[in-house]
Amino acid sequence: MHIEYEEFATIEDLFLYMASAAPPMKNTMPINSYKGYIMAFIPLSPANGDTYLMIYAKGTLESGIYEFDVNSTSFKKVDSIERADKNYFVSLTPKRNTIADEAIKNL
Repeated sequence: MHIEYEEFATIEDLFLYMASAAPPMKNTMPINSYKGYIMAFIPLSPANGDTYLMIYAKGTLESGIYEFDVNSTSFKKVDSIERADKNYFVSLTPKRNTIADEAIKNL
């Protein structure tokens, strides 16, 4: 497995990148809060799944749903997904993530 990295200074910058790179009409995206990093993995070679891009920022988030407003580049924790004009991130904190463990080790 090969991992490429893209680090962001803030969680807002990470959310902005993910919101702009998401396929049209996809406004809910999963992220991980794991070992002091907020991260997402994007497969760069979908055919064999051997290369991933890890986009990340240092920080932590509680598990839950976060509403992100692209115009103000701000986010807040919400109880439900309600608005089509916002992007939502579902933050999960896995007990173990072997891809993330390998990527963090190689940072």
